[in-house]
Amino acid sequence: MRPQLNPSANRCMVFACVKSAEGHDMSSLTPTSRSWYKRNEIALTPWLFLFPAMLFFAVYVIIPIGQSFWISFHQWDGLGEKTYIGTANYERLLGIGDQNIDRKFETSFWNNLKWLVLYLLAVPAGLFIALLLNQTVRGIRLYKSLFFFPFVISQVVVGLVFSWFYLPREGLLNAILGVFGAGPVNILGDPTLATYGIIAAGLWPQTAYCMILYLTGLNAVDPEQVEAARLDGAKGYKMLWYIILPQLKPATFIAFVVTIIGALRSFDLISVMTNGGPFGSTRVLSFYMFEESLSEFGFRMGYGSAIAVVLFFIMLGFIGYFLYSMWRDEKGAR
Repeated sequence: MRPQLNPSANRCMVFACVKSAEGHDMSSLTPTSRSWYKRNEIALTPWLFLFPAMLFFAVYVIIPIGQSFWISFHQWDGLGEKTYIGTANYERLLGIGDQNIDRKFETSFWNNLKWLVLYLLAVPAGLFIALLLNQTVRGIRLYKSLFFFPFVISQVVVGLVFSWFYLPREGLLNAILGVFGAGPVNILGDPTLATYGIIAAGLWPQTAYCMILYLTGLNAVDPEQVEAARLDGAKGYKMLWYIILPQLKPATFIAFVVTIIGALRSFDLISVMTNGGPFGSTRVLSFYMFEESLSEFGFRMGYGSAIAVVLFFIMLGFIGYFLYSMWRDEKGAR
């Protein structure tokens, strides 16, 4: 006789087989997109966090730089149609071919060189003040705050303060000179002195910024290296040169780059203190670019963009040099 199967047991066996088959099929069907993301999640997550910043950087930095290059090959007033003129703006700017060099551009270029050389004095001055303030004495926080104050105020305020400081009759500078019997000096009214007076005004907040960078770097100096150097007899100048300064290279690099950029885009102080005068003697490239592009006597967007491109390559050259020097030093240290 054939064995009789219990109907309920039979149904259970069929149900178990179906569930087993379903489980096997479901485990083999994995979503491709989800598995790809899971496999690359660690590599992709940093880029997802960086994407908003990269998007803003592209929209507000990369694209405007490209537009400046494109506009520099055109004659355009900012409203009408652009007229392609090739390299005519650069030829007129640099005096290439039959063109004479633009004297305003030449003056602006040499003033920018003065700014670059003298503005870099903020770096050693900031280091010197940081070394003085890197003490654990009573009231040092108050002194740090006083030296930090110039950095937090606006450049416009700095320009106004130094404009009053340089006044020929009421200014504090001429009052001090009068104590020593020196006559009044009109700093901002003298074409030979005005640029140096503005640079001195710019050095005040820039020195404070470099001081902050170096104070931060001094807090990160390895105390074990300092103690080991002391045991070896190093102190004073040798301690600073061989132990402290090598550990301050990142701060020095940032200080140099930011100071160079500040020197090349020194617009606000000039606009507030002299507006490019007297007789255009204090113009720099950034201010001349504004005059040609956006002032009431300008609206020559193509010519202003050509000035901006020249300024961009000057900045790129200096920053590239410092990046290469830092990379070479790190490579040599290895």
